[in-house]
Amino acid sequence: MSSHVPAELRRLVASRADWLCEYCLIAEADTFVGCQVDHIISEKHGGPNVAENTALACAFCNRAKGSDVGSITSAGLFCRFYHPRTDCWSVHFVLDGARIVSLTDIGEVTARIFEFNTLDRLMEREELARIGRYPSEAALRRM
Repeated sequence: MSSHVPAELRRLVASRADWLCEYCLIAEADTFVGCQVDHIISEKHGGPNVAENTALACAFCNRAKGSDVGSITSAGLFCRFYHPRTDCWSVHFVLDGARIVSLTDIGEVTARIFEFNTLDRLMEREELARIGRYPSEAALRRM
């Protein structure tokens, strides 16, 4: 189930996010297909189609997340994903070169399920770093 995201809501979400994926912090301008409005708590799970439940997400993060709300930690416990409206990125992650390293259980399950550090995503961030585009100034403010 997916409702239409009105243009006004999409503009608000993108502006609030500084045109960054709120999960991996890549700039929308540096993605091949742009970013999408993600329902943090999917509509399938009762999440509303409102600003407080939306985040800007690159296609990689949004596709990997799907309608999931969390996953199992390495300790075998269920843990929710990083929530861009209520969590601080730098509490749960740190950038080490091109690798996004998790600092918490929330960071662990988010990084793993969203596939932050697959070879193709690492290569993309390395190339963007090489040309001075990752992390962007907006991303650094969130880190």
